[in-house]
Amino acid sequence: MKDKNAVLAWATFIMIIVGLILIALGAFRYDDVAGWGFGAVGIGFFAIAWVFNALKGRV
Repeated sequence: MKDKNAVLAWATFIMIIVGLILIALGAFRYDDVAGWGFGAVGIGFFAIAWVFNALKGRV
């Protein structure tokens, strides 16, 4: 089993990938208001990944 820091590192990595995919969907796939929603959710994923990264070593 991985330690807590490794789990947070993987969670951060996965959330960055999903955030990039959501931003790309919003930018290239949807031209209407849904694109803004996808972009906002992608930025939210970046914010949560930043928090996970900041928690490494403290949990």
